[in-house]
Amino acid sequence: MKFSIVFDNYIANDRLESFWGFSLMIEDYFLFDTGSNGRALVRNMAKMGFSLQELKYFFISHPHWDHIGGIDSVIDENRLMSLFLPDSLSKFYVRDLRKLSREVKVISNPQKLFGKFYSTGIMEPIGEQSIIIEEEDFLIVVTGCAHPGVVNIIKRAIDMLKKPVLYVIGGFHLMRSTEEEINNVIKNLKSLGVEYVTPTHCSGDLAIEMFKDVYKDNYIPGGVGRIIEF
Repeated sequence: MKFSIVFDNYIANDRLESFWGFSLMIEDYFLFDTGSNGRALVRNMAKMGFSLQELKYFFISHPHWDHIGGIDSVIDENRLMSLFLPDSLSKFYVRDLRKLSREVKVISNPQKLFGKFYSTGIMEPIGEQSIIIEEEDFLIVVTGCAHPGVVNIIKRAIDMLKKPVLYVIGGFHLMRSTEEEINNVIKNLKSLGVEYVTPTHCSGDLAIEMFKDVYKDNYIPGGVGRIIEF
């Protein structure tokens, strides 16, 4: 698997634009979220060698501005994608996106999307879904902001597919958490068998440093422009 961070408030490549939000390319055909600024997203993707016209699938984790701000820019470039939208997104927005896309699927319950890709289904408190990728012996989880708690998301993935989670990438939403709270999250992820982590976006500087200290070589930094291959 190849993961390319195309939008993030952390920077891995100075040639790219950085604003608050998160977006990730999975391989070269699956876009996860859009960050907050669609024009910047499109420019970043072009500089990283991605063609919007080649996208086949488009996934939105939750309806916050810093994850859906680029939807219009993406749809303007490609109306032939399949969209996987959380049912927490405005029903009027969903209605309009149906007019502009080849296919729209509104997700509420845990389910298979296609191939080896699954949705955790909507998790509270704000109606957020995450992606689970099933490999032969393990799982990879992609989070938007992890408002439901990154530990809870990992537990759901394991419960759904009965395999360990090797790697989790995305926002961990720990930027307002105390050192003790972050330490508990790290201990829980370790106990669940998570071997590699990329906390970025809303994870917070303190949490990122703590994950780096604990996971050492198995901590993989984020930031716009970062390319991660397994």
